[in-house]
Amino acid sequence: MENVYSIEEILSAVEDLQKIKNKKNDKGFKNSPTKIREAEIPKNTLKLIEEAEKSKN
Repeated sequence: MENVYSIEEILSAVEDLQKIKNKKNDKGFKNSPTKIREAEIPKNTLKLIEEAEKSKN
């Protein structure tokens, strides 16, 4: 059973798939690095990082 599709139908289907892909990318699936605010890091972790930086110098 072979289906016969016109070029217009195929191109329309490809366009629809590309729109779906672009919508997924726009919803936050970005490759950019996430910025962490200082308020989101526990204080004891910040203290450990500061101590490690001091001991490094």
